[in-house]
This record gives sequence, structure tokens and C-alpha cells, in this order.
Amino acid sequence: MDLSKHIRNARLELSKVIFPTKGQVKQAYIAVIIVVSVIAAFLALVDLLMSSVMSVILG
Repeated sequence: MDLSKHIRNARLELSKVIFPTKGQVKQAYIAVIIVVSVIAAFLALVDLLMSSVMSVILG
């Protein structure tokens, strides 16, 4: 397969791609930030709980 055919095929496939709008990117960004924050808060609470339990057990 020669290089020019490969480049043509790549351009053809790239023309089929539907890129997100700025609004969609912003919405996804906000959703990711919220989910990561919730998971981080949950893990912090679990860590706090486990360290408290270990402190009580070990004295």
C-alpha cells in the first residue's frame, strides 16, 4: 500500500468524524469535574473512617 493512498484514506475517514461543539465539550468537562470531586470526597471520607477505626484498634 503506497503512502498517497494511505493519506487519502486517512483524510476520508477524518471527514466522517463528528467533532463536539464548544457547548458539548464544556458540558463534558463540568461533568468530569463533578464526578471526580464526588469520588475524591467519598474516598477521603472512607480514608478518614478507616484511619479512625485503626487508631481505636491500635490504641
